[in-house]
Amino acid sequence: MGFIKKIDGYLLKHFLGLLGMTFMICIFILLMQFVWMHVKDLVGKGVEVTVLAEFFLYAVASVVPLALPLAILLASLMTFGNLGEKSELTAMKAAGISLFRIMRPLTISLLLICSGAFLFSNYVLPVSQVKLWALIFSLRQKSPELDIPQGEFYDGIDGYNIYVRHKNPSRGMLYDMMIYDYSEGFQNATVMVADSGRIYFTDDKKYLLLQLYSGESFENLDRKQKRATKSEKNIPYRRESFVQKQLLIDFDMEFNRYNEDVLSDQHVSKNVGQLIASIDSVQVLAHHRSAEQSASIVENKYFGRERQPKRVLQEEMVGAPIEKVYDIDTLLAQLSPDERYRATSAALDKAKSQRDQIDYNALMLDDYQRYIRRHEIELHRKFTLAFACLVFFFIGAPLGAITRKGGLGMPVVISVIMFIIYYIIDNTGYKMAREALWPCWAGMWLSSFLLLPIGIFLTYKAATDSALFNPEAWMKLFGKLKKIVYKVWIQLNKQFATYKKVNS
Repeated sequence: MGFIKKIDGYLLKHFLGLLGMTFMICIFILLMQFVWMHVKDLVGKGVEVTVLAEFFLYAVASVVPLALPLAILLASLMTFGNLGEKSELTAMKAAGISLFRIMRPLTISLLLICSGAFLFSNYVLPVSQVKLWALIFSLRQKSPELDIPQGEFYDGIDGYNIYVRHKNPSRGMLYDMMIYDYSEGFQNATVMVADSGRIYFTDDKKYLLLQLYSGESFENLDRKQKRATKSEKNIPYRRESFVQKQLLIDFDMEFNRYNEDVLSDQHVSKNVGQLIASIDSVQVLAHHRSAEQSASIVENKYFGRERQPKRVLQEEMVGAPIEKVYDIDTLLAQLSPDERYRATSAALDKAKSQRDQIDYNALMLDDYQRYIRRHEIELHRKFTLAFACLVFFFIGAPLGAITRKGGLGMPVVISVIMFIIYYIIDNTGYKMAREALWPCWAGMWLSSFLLLPIGIFLTYKAATDSALFNPEAWMKLFGKLKKIVYKVWIQLNKQFATYKKVNS
């Protein structure tokens, strides 16, 4: 019993150490990919180090759902690959310990990790997602640092392009300047040239003051043609010479935080309880709206006819019932050509109006359905993360036991291939669910449903010491299949020869 406990402790120590290492490696790789996607929101903004640290902290939390399953797959492959490569796995089996018993402590630890993954995705991830996207929106709205280069155009100011030939940093002077002002559109652009100039910030850091000396400006007058006099209509632009000119430009240098309350109703900001409550409430609204639209079509404009009031129907029902049957073709033939044209046009207009109303109703209902689908997708995602960790363990552990290759060589190659397959399947299911081509549960659980049988199959093969990756075993199997195919072919030829002889 003590021997078994020592083996359990040895396996846990080995596996958890590799899991921590591979998890950090996966976090780093996925974090770099995430930062590369948002590099334009970070570079040149002049934000403080604390803001960047906050961004990286929330970004790390956002890549955990991808990093954790990949780390578990790689760690389990390396753990059992090392055991097989060092013949430790063979020694354990020779001592009467089955593969399932060897995997039991790791399976229990994986169940705890899966529970932690669910709690993380349910409570930590929604908060981090809200803060991350609020920070990204804040960084996108922040103006970049003002660093006008010399010898090239600078477009860091919205609506302006500035060219400076020479700079004197000690005096803060800019020489041989050219400014294109297209803040009111390219058709109404203003071009200014100046011998020199300075750039200042206002005290509140929200405006940029551009001081120009000894220059000229050229302004397009197309926008002022309505106010122009007869003598001015032949002038395409206005030229102005100045000794000194000032421009006040909006350029907010402050870092303004995006309001996180705006994201409070998004699907990424909710836990399981909030997602279920939102789905139920919006489903009630969608059903109510659908019932109202159906009743409106049936009651008011069913086949383009207005329903008669109830009191008129009651007056007609007094006495003997009268049943009127109308033949549309007969009624239409009795009309004159002009009346027939007007009736056809009126019917066509009513049909188009009805179709437009139905399209509008479908569009309004589609907003509800899209809202529900996004919340249902996020609801299933809370559970698929934890289940994917378990599936990847039962793929990686038997693969490592079968291949018996440790280190970072073969396990990394197998892990990358399996993760790519998982990512493609998972992304396909997500898009199918998002576009309402599949139910949300089918799309989000597609990858788990497809990979789980693979894990069961590999675990069975590893437990029975099957030579799954042994070339000799595959050659023997191929030889048997070849013999079977040859015998079937001979039998078919005999039957065909007999059939041909009988018919001849």
